[in-house]
Amino acid sequence: MPLPGRSAPDTAVPETAALDTAAPGPPADTDAVVIGRNEGARLAACLASLAGRVRRIVYVDSGSTDGSPAAARAAGAMVVALDLARPFTAARARNAGLAALTALPDPPRFVQFVDGDCTLREGWLAAARAFLLAAPRAAVACGRRRERHPEASVYNHLTDWEWDTPVGRARACGGDALIRTAALIAIGGYAEDVIAAEDDEMCLRLAAAGWEVWRLDAEMTWHDAALHRFGPWWRRAVRAGHGFADVGRRHPGYFAAHRRRAWIWGAVLPAGLAAGAVWAPPLALGVAALYGLSFARMARRFSDWGMPGGRALAAAGLMTAVKLPNLVGILTFWLRRARGRGVAIIEYK
Repeated sequence: MPLPGRSAPDTAVPETAALDTAAPGPPADTDAVVIGRNEGARLAACLASLAGRVRRIVYVDSGSTDGSPAAARAAGAMVVALDLARPFTAARARNAGLAALTALPDPPRFVQFVDGDCTLREGWLAAARAFLLAAPRAAVACGRRRERHPEASVYNHLTDWEWDTPVGRARACGGDALIRTAALIAIGGYAEDVIAAEDDEMCLRLAAAGWEVWRLDAEMTWHDAALHRFGPWWRRAVRAGHGFADVGRRHPGYFAAHRRRAWIWGAVLPAGLAAGAVWAPPLALGVAALYGLSFARMARRFSDWGMPGGRALAAAGLMTAVKLPNLVGILTFWLRRARGRGVAIIEYK
């Protein structure tokens, strides 16, 4: 289910990433954009984690009904409420926050983007800013995002595994990252009609313009997925599949392996299993064996990663099945496009 993929990095992180991170007070050239929708206490924690670490905070609200805008104002943030007449997307919210900051006197050189269900880790901003200052071709610095409560459910644990991507030169970041303002503006910001994997899409355009994305060996944020039931996990996987199709259409070849796995494991093999059960039992047994091998391989992988036995088996079952909701998301994208429908987010919380 991971969006950015888990391929090996191109190169090692330069030694410049280890510059001194103990500078006192917030830097005068770094602001933050927080986006959210009905995050409640998680938003309060997010804003508190940024206080005193950045110069200014903009909170962009996407139609919350839980008092989030008022809470953000009380925390000292500038609040931007998105127009309800247009569809919400994370990309649109980030662009709105960036626009609000760059319209102010003395716009930021760097912007820390944070999702409202995340909190910033101590030392991250100083390390990331030092890296960008020392690496002029780097437009994005991201670090290790961790789940706050991976033990709470197998779905949370899987999300924590998803965030565990390699350190070094990367193809994409996630929603949390320190970004060079000039680079982001130069490529036109985020694509507002991308509802999933918008960060991947943005990073691909940065790379095409000659910029670099780096994942540092540093703790960046705590994330609170709060996934405790199968339904939200399924919708999240559908959303991921939508991103595989949308970003793949815009950037041919990207997410190609994800789409191929979705079609093979979510459509071709199930069709073979059904046909074999009726007309060719040996075919059905062969397909079932392929699923069994995939399950065993994933269980071993999760066990090696540190999951306890029962949790590893549950996670392997979910990852064996995830191709089906991914395929649903792919088909949803193409069906919407064929019908000429506009953007519609897929919420999973």
